[in-house]
Amino acid sequence: MEPPQPPIDRPDPLAAQPEPVPAAPDPAQEAAALLEQVVVEVKRVIVGQDHLVERLVVGLLARGHVLLEGLPGLAKTLAVSTLAEVVGGSFVRLQFTPDLLPADLVGTRVWRSSTEQFDTEWGPVFANLVLTDEINRAPAKVQSALLEVMAERQVSIGGETRALPDPFFVLATQNPVESEGVYTLPEAQRDRFLMKVLVGYPSPAEELEIVRRAQAGGGDAHNVLTIDQLRLLQDHTDRVYVDTAVSQYAVDIVMATREPADRGLVDLEPLIDFGVSPRATLGLVAAARALAVLRGRDFATSQDVFDVARDVLRHRIMLSYEALAQGISADDVCNRVLSVVPAAPITPREQAPSPFPAPTAPSPETRRDLPPPPR
Repeated sequence: MEPPQPPIDRPDPLAAQPEPVPAAPDPAQEAAALLEQVVVEVKRVIVGQDHLVERLVVGLLARGHVLLEGLPGLAKTLAVSTLAEVVGGSFVRLQFTPDLLPADLVGTRVWRSSTEQFDTEWGPVFANLVLTDEINRAPAKVQSALLEVMAERQVSIGGETRALPDPFFVLATQNPVESEGVYTLPEAQRDRFLMKVLVGYPSPAEELEIVRRAQAGGGDAHNVLTIDQLRLLQDHTDRVYVDTAVSQYAVDIVMATREPADRGLVDLEPLIDFGVSPRATLGLVAAARALAVLRGRDFATSQDVFDVARDVLRHRIMLSYEALAQGISADDVCNRVLSVVPAAPITPREQAPSPFPAPTAPSPETRRDLPPPPR
């Protein structure tokens, strides 16, 4: 007779089950979801122009200023004002004209007869988002007034220095076709911009949607970010991991504009007078970090650098007279560089040593000859 088997413990289906432990939130996915709301709100007003909207967000995350170039009526100003409404914070629009003075931007010193002293009247640039509309309509001395503002994010008047609000973001627009009453931006001024974005015509389907929205009264964007959230997103962007190979790819692209012959680009030697500055290298890495955050990653790749390279380089490359005579643009040079310079392979992390030693051949001193096999 078999001994009785012990009863099997079966879980009671009616008993309360322990609640699953929620997974820790992913900061990269949370940042991407928040930025997706920003893009959606901007697209409520702006039809198409996906590249423009994405680059505006990239510049905002990377703390870089953006120059927009396009024909009139392509929603450049509307896109900037809509972004300011969605992001929040203070916003000011400065319309540049030929009679504008530097004091109209940064401020000046005013004599107060009541106190018999000079007081500093600070200009309108003290805002989180500053739109300089038609920046090439003002002379060079007015454009140069923004050099300290954009680089050091401060204003100095009469020995007194005042810091600009944080975050601070300059968005400039310019018309590329008019030749009367416009001034070319100085090279030092252009180099302060992180990116130069070209704004093109909408497609036929987008044009039809523009007409439909105009007849319906247009869309309204809502504020979805606070200034504190924007600072946190910028800090998160600064912590995005950039591998050495990705940084090397950015350096190789920059060096190809300075030494094209040494990089296998002999045909570009007579077309480039001066290559891009080190600000371009830093801009490539910073924009790649921001694009990675927008795409939901906490690490940047060589593809991110490739995608932002034209926007970061096109306004920094100084073309020669021969290139201008042949009708070669800065984008043509960028495309040639990007088609030749390879992305450096990302090296895997070094593996930890194995606890088991690898087999080694016996030394001649310890080796013993085996007996011959039996016949």
